[in-house]
Amino acid sequence: MKAWLAKNPHVHFHFTPVGSSWLNQIEIRFGIITRQSMRRGTFASVNVLVKQIRDYIDSWNENAKPFTWTATTDEILVKVLLGLR
Repeated sequence: MKAWLAKNPHVHFHFTPVGSSWLNQIEIRFGIITRQSMRRGTFASVNVLVKQIRDYIDSWNENAKPFTWTATTDEILVKVLLGLR
């Protein structure tokens, strides 16, 4: 691995703690869209479903509020340390 990295100096690895990956954030976002917009819907076509999703996102963006983290620093660090084991 060190030899490969020496030949590819433009590549840098960054530590990402468990639970902080951008993919986890995407999963959360899709979960919100599913619960609030699609779960009990009936869609006659893919185009109708896509329109529903786009309308939901437009509405969300008009009334956007930042996510509020509820975990304390100590709770997050405990999870990080558990992921290092």
